[in-house]
Amino acid sequence: MPFAPGYGETPVPDDELGALLPAVREVLGEPLTKATVYDLEQAVQEEVAEVLLTSVLDGSLGLDDLLTDRFVRELHRRLYGDIWTWAGVFRKEELNIGVAPEMIAVELLGAIETMSYRWHHTEDWTPRVLGIAAHAETVRIHPFTDGNGRTTRLMADLVFAAAQDSEVPELYDWQVDKRRYIDLLRRYDGHRDPTELAIFIGTTPLGY
Repeated sequence: MPFAPGYGETPVPDDELGALLPAVREVLGEPLTKATVYDLEQAVQEEVAEVLLTSVLDGSLGLDDLLTDRFVRELHRRLYGDIWTWAGVFRKEELNIGVAPEMIAVELLGAIETMSYRWHHTEDWTPRVLGIAAHAETVRIHPFTDGNGRTTRLMADLVFAAAQDSEVPELYDWQVDKRRYIDLLRRYDGHRDPTELAIFIGTTPLGY
């Protein structure tokens, strides 16, 4: 998704600067802008995604490994642990989105166990729906201070790839209409059925 006008020059707010690791501030220099930090996060994400997708494809990282609350925290830590102090840590502040902080651990564990059980014991979900369910449920809970979107989208891709029985698995195409996407996530919060969102978000073969 493109930056809003002026984003590249927008400085990192003071209340966020304190959460940046000192080594990152030293390497990136001053003034620190949102775009500079974003570029660093993007580079880390690409590296992490490549490593984890390779592990999924060679079978060393399976679906049962991915569908755990521990993996969600570990994925967030891998994406942000070299940049932010809050990496891999459940948020402690109340927000106008997500569940209450004291309910995050319980909700996340319950949601993932339910998804895993449904996948293994029913036949109504396709791999495409399972991955989107993992994404939508974690977004609904909003477990982390920041980085929930990147973490849950990558988790969805990993779950989707692991659930497919194909030599060339597909990944999701996240270049979607943002307004419609957010609307469908909000609708999901109400009915908890990932089907509509899974239909909306397209797919593309890995490597294309």
